[in-house]
Amino acid sequence: MLSNLWLLFAIPAASATILLLSGKRALKWGPWLGVIAPAISFVLGLIMFFQLRDLNPRVTEQNLWSFIPVGDLQVSFGLMFDPLTAVFVLLITGVGSLIHLYAVGYMAHDERRVTFFGYFNLFITAMLLLVLGNNYVMLYLGWEGVGLASYLLISFWYTRPSAATAGKKAFIMNRVGDAGFILAIFLMFAYLNTVNYGQVFERVGSLSANTMLILGLLLLLGACGKSGQFPLQAWLPDAMEGPTPVSALIHAATMVTAGVYVIARSNPVFSANTTLQLIVVSVGTITLLLGCIIGCAKDDIKRVLAWSTVSQIGYMFLGVGLGGGAYALAIIHLLAHGFFKANMFLGAGSVMHGMKDQVDIRRFGALSKYMKITWLTFMMGWLAIIGIPPLSGYFTKEPIIAAAFERGDWTSWLFGWAALLGALLTAFYMTRLFVLTFHGPKRWTEGQHPHESPPVMWIPLVFLAIGSVVAGYLMHTSVVDWLNPVFAGVENVPEYEPVMPHWLISVLGVAFAVLGAGLAWAIFGRGTALEPEPAGVVVTAARNNLYTDAFNEVVFEKPGRWLTRALVYVDNKGVDGVVNGLAALVGGGSGRMRRLQTGFVRSYALSMLLGGVLVLGALLAVRLG
Repeated sequence: MLSNLWLLFAIPAASATILLLSGKRALKWGPWLGVIAPAISFVLGLIMFFQLRDLNPRVTEQNLWSFIPVGDLQVSFGLMFDPLTAVFVLLITGVGSLIHLYAVGYMAHDERRVTFFGYFNLFITAMLLLVLGNNYVMLYLGWEGVGLASYLLISFWYTRPSAATAGKKAFIMNRVGDAGFILAIFLMFAYLNTVNYGQVFERVGSLSANTMLILGLLLLLGACGKSGQFPLQAWLPDAMEGPTPVSALIHAATMVTAGVYVIARSNPVFSANTTLQLIVVSVGTITLLLGCIIGCAKDDIKRVLAWSTVSQIGYMFLGVGLGGGAYALAIIHLLAHGFFKANMFLGAGSVMHGMKDQVDIRRFGALSKYMKITWLTFMMGWLAIIGIPPLSGYFTKEPIIAAAFERGDWTSWLFGWAALLGALLTAFYMTRLFVLTFHGPKRWTEGQHPHESPPVMWIPLVFLAIGSVVAGYLMHTSVVDWLNPVFAGVENVPEYEPVMPHWLISVLGVAFAVLGAGLAWAIFGRGTALEPEPAGVVVTAARNNLYTDAFNEVVFEKPGRWLTRALVYVDNKGVDGVVNGLAALVGGGSGRMRRLQTGFVRSYALSMLLGGVLVLGALLAVRLG
């Protein structure tokens, strides 16, 4: 089976093609074809996973054909299956299949649901291609495919101006990151004469420190764009304008994890430069705190979860930036996040389904009595994300916090306590979300009749809830060893004594989570005001996304718009003015000269006479002078 890696992405690609070409003719069977395709890829991925265990070394590569044979640039359409690829394939297809199944119920009444599932399968195809490639060009091919599919899905309800705007925002901000990524590929070819993973990692030691830093920063820029990390995080919460299954697929298991995958895959580049690692850790820390603070002030159930994703990906960036054994810790947190975040996004969609698409948590309350399955499954995701033992988040987030305390210098205190503060804030805003949605008094608008979702929607919730409970422990005890071959080059990174014992860090993590949850329950357990109340400086700033959107508008958008208008003016009045002026001069001059050609013989004779007189006069003047 390992000789047929191409089937993993070919099956959803074929399904996407059939669905997009069939249109309304596939209204009955099209959505189920969309579910079956990633499910088959999951089964194939599982078989390949077990076959990979028997290989030594645990890696297989296939070059299907020559993709770019241009002079010294020889890029193959090549695939690679190793432990890191295997876990991503299972996450993408496994969680993705559950989200597809949920979408059958969620999109049941949408007239364009066949097109939706076509885009969904296209997204899965691109994401699989991204993680299966054996070189950076193949990765970039999947990278851009994911960007295209996400644009189509976020703006699926394009008749809504907000959805169309959100799709364009995601597309443009991702292009900023993609520019860095493609420049990194150019730099690899210019200095290393290859873009193949193995060859790049073998030769990267020959680069100077400055070149290594530039290469890493360009890769980091691409990763920040795709994973919604500071300063390119603004698109990710706005992506909530798409259907809820899109939010779950993008924010849980696929697109936002691509940046973490790139840094983990490129670990020889990042581990070779301590400055680069410090920058990655700083980006992750800033982002996790930014996401937590903003999440505390949001009232839209999906936007709270979106800012939570920004924050949790920040923890993953913190992990991959720390290097050494923390690479594997970041990946297992990524996998656990795929379960509990998909669980909560789909749970939010279930709430919206039962509340006529209401998204304001201030207008929920007491839903635990009417949506017991959604409440119970959402509870598992809530407890997992805040890190309550023995749920998955405890086994995946706490080790990253402990690793932050092991950097071996003064930054241990800075990043370690920042990660603990993030844990407290995460518990606070996620508990606020949970309590206001499912507990407290009813605050429904008139005409609401909450009810449980149909089985096609709650069955995936049950599976994801089970993963939210057990996945962390299972992965912590097995996946770290499984990933060791991928990170073999960084195994010998020196480890420092933590600034405090591991058990104390673990106790503090749980204590901070309990404290944050307790504060939120005490404040919001009896409900909340139905309208925003006057707030202090911090809350006001958080409600306005800490003014990051305003900063982007003032520093980038408006100057860019002014520059564009200036260039258009110069082009119209300058470049086009010169060209049009020359054309007018030639046209006008030729028109005036044309008037001299009257067609009368007497006029020509008179002209010849006058010319002869002028010539004779000139000759006489020269002779006499």
